[in-house]
Amino acid sequence: MTAAYDRLIEPPRQSFFLFGMRGVGKSTWARVAFPDAVYVDLLDERLYQDLLGDPSLFAQSIGDTAPNGWVVVDEVQRLPSLLNEVHRLIEARRLRFALLGSSARKLKAAGVNLLAGRALRKNMFPLTAAELGSAFDLDLVLRHGSIPLVWTNEAPREVLEAYVQLYLREEIRAEALVRNLPGFVRFLPVAALFNGQVVNVAGIARDAGVARTTVQGYLDILEDTLLVHRLPAYDAKLRVRERKLPKLYWVDPGVVRAVKRRFGDVAMEERGPLLESWVVTTLRAHAETRELYDEIFYWSPHRTNVEVDLLLQRGRELLAIEVKSTERYHAKLLKGLRALADLPRVVRRVLVYMGRRSFRSADGIEVWPAHRFASAVAAGELWPGSGSCDGG
Repeated sequence: MTAAYDRLIEPPRQSFFLFGMRGVGKSTWARVAFPDAVYVDLLDERLYQDLLGDPSLFAQSIGDTAPNGWVVVDEVQRLPSLLNEVHRLIEARRLRFALLGSSARKLKAAGVNLLAGRALRKNMFPLTAAELGSAFDLDLVLRHGSIPLVWTNEAPREVLEAYVQLYLREEIRAEALVRNLPGFVRFLPVAALFNGQVVNVAGIARDAGVARTTVQGYLDILEDTLLVHRLPAYDAKLRVRERKLPKLYWVDPGVVRAVKRRFGDVAMEERGPLLESWVVTTLRAHAETRELYDEIFYWSPHRTNVEVDLLLQRGRELLAIEVKSTERYHAKLLKGLRALADLPRVVRRVLVYMGRRSFRSADGIEVWPAHRFASAVAAGELWPGSGSCDGG
């Protein structure tokens, strides 16, 4: 059913990696985008074992594909050594490869150079508001997430429960990413509690009953398997000792809730972090297809208690976004954005909230409902002067 959605990503003209969390729709998209390609699925255990023993058999498995023809390799992270053959076939036979994976961790661990620049790197995310179109429902997205595997199922709770077990079984245990699986299982729900918060490694280690160094490794695994994103603080050239720790954002609201075993209505205390993570994922998804920003941060000046959720940098310009889950506007919501007013080169300040009314404050802060934010990002109208959203 995922093929019914028009995904943001366009098929590149040259070889590329496409990474994304499990169930996000990579395989479905590839079959639609490259209908005439040779398809190699490394989840096929017999094929996997054959290629594991002799990677040179890969050339035989794709037959006499003509130059410039496409070959799709699914679950490429299972066999990093295969990339040497891919590299050779790109050079010797001028073939093009779509290399799909749910993790780059084993590729990096094996010292693979990701084809030395001969392949682009793309990422796929859960379904965005633009991809869902008229089916988009923010309340449902915050409750169940928007992974196609879950979104298109009539029993999202059961699918999400199975998803967590599949992740532990296929990504973690089968790929031997951790030595202490029980410790990782304890770590997961604790890390889920830090969605939208500064990473407190000591606190996570204490609550999960593992060492601090182990937590750092586990966080790397979550990021490498594309479940989370760590957002750095904007330091404005502060000394290293003054730099703040990154904030942790889970990519999909449904998955982070499932890890905590929450499946019912979204509780009040969940809404803020879930909305923030949805905003971050929306920005990152659209940044795959347009020059939306060069870097993205959160802003929290040293020795202050003010903060702005997101600070986008494009060239020398900055754009600030504060996210609030309330449906009712009041002036106190602008505290962080007002504190940021003196930061040089800030060209727009936006409050994203769950209400319905759009307007501009007396000091130029724009207040946008969440659906307007999503529309502005999709239309390329986030930055001033880029479209009709300029002017509030």
